[in-house]
Amino acid sequence: MKIVLTGGGTGGHVYPALAAARYIKRQEPGAEILFVGTQKGLESRIIPEAGFTLETISARGLPRRISPDLIKTFFSTSRGGWEARRILKRYSPQVVMGTGGYVCGPVVLSAYLMGIPCLIHEQNVIPGMTNRLLFPFVKKVCLSFKASIRYFSDPSKTAITGNPRASEVVGISREEGVKALGLNPNKKTVLIVGGSRGAQRINHCITEILPQLVTLPGVQLVYVTGQIYYDQVMSSEKIREIAQRDNLFIRSYIDQMPLALAAADLMVSRAGATMLAEITARGIPSVLIPSPNVTNNHQVLNARVLSDAGAAEMFLEKDLTGDLLRETMVKLLKDIKMLAAMSENSRDLGYPDSAHMIYLQLKEYLQ
Repeated sequence: MKIVLTGGGTGGHVYPALAAARYIKRQEPGAEILFVGTQKGLESRIIPEAGFTLETISARGLPRRISPDLIKTFFSTSRGGWEARRILKRYSPQVVMGTGGYVCGPVVLSAYLMGIPCLIHEQNVIPGMTNRLLFPFVKKVCLSFKASIRYFSDPSKTAITGNPRASEVVGISREEGVKALGLNPNKKTVLIVGGSRGAQRINHCITEILPQLVTLPGVQLVYVTGQIYYDQVMSSEKIREIAQRDNLFIRSYIDQMPLALAAADLMVSRAGATMLAEITARGIPSVLIPSPNVTNNHQVLNARVLSDAGAAEMFLEKDLTGDLLRETMVKLLKDIKMLAAMSENSRDLGYPDSAHMIYLQLKEYLQ
């Protein structure tokens, strides 16, 4: 297999592509995989660190309104298309897959014009602008949510595969996760994550109720503040005092999130597509607070899929208070039957074999 993977800007686009690449290499060690991204996106650091080759092109996102930036975007995209065509001609892939972000546009369009079969992967319920524009030019759209089908004019060109990142979290036992994080295997673990950078409102509510949460019997908390909020959280004398307890673990960031997820019995989180794919793959009950600062408010739609299925409790950030969050967490931790039902409902929504399903889709177009 000789494949080009393209996508970038944010982790939500990069990590699924990386998960797919790792799975392909496990199935076919001789497979040749090239990533195409930008110099400014997250992919410029993550992809080389993972041991894959990355080539970059010029690309800019479309402005949301008519402005001088529209002209800059046109010239940047045109240049990116020429650069992508040059890379594709030299590399000669059998298939191209895009995972979202504006860099996908020039690469997938160039591949289409060169007669190379293309697939795209959509992580969110509401498809991104780039994937909507590319739909006519691809063989298949791999969807993370069944609810996304209605956004595409030809359902026969869609396949529900889930998010390949999910496949990377299911092979780890709870015992491995607990040991890696230094947790007590006999206590329920609550994992609180606001994203790699953190979430100010979630941090505000959590720090307000931490003194009560740490007194819950048989419960331990892994609280990930986000890198930009850690110092702010730890500047509180009250937080520093309770951080000495053996059932509270405060971190700025967890590099091996699959290990933390393996240990979790309950999750408090944003509703990014990759995180929800990981949560449902493991069947973790969750309390979701969607970010209000995303395009098309897509995290609310993502979270609603889980809440409607009885797999999660969802609160809009504008309605969130410390007391509401504490009451919800306590209620779930005390109600074993409800927690078990939510876990089962969550697992029913998951696609733990997502990477394999995408691999099969790619193999189909190699023939």
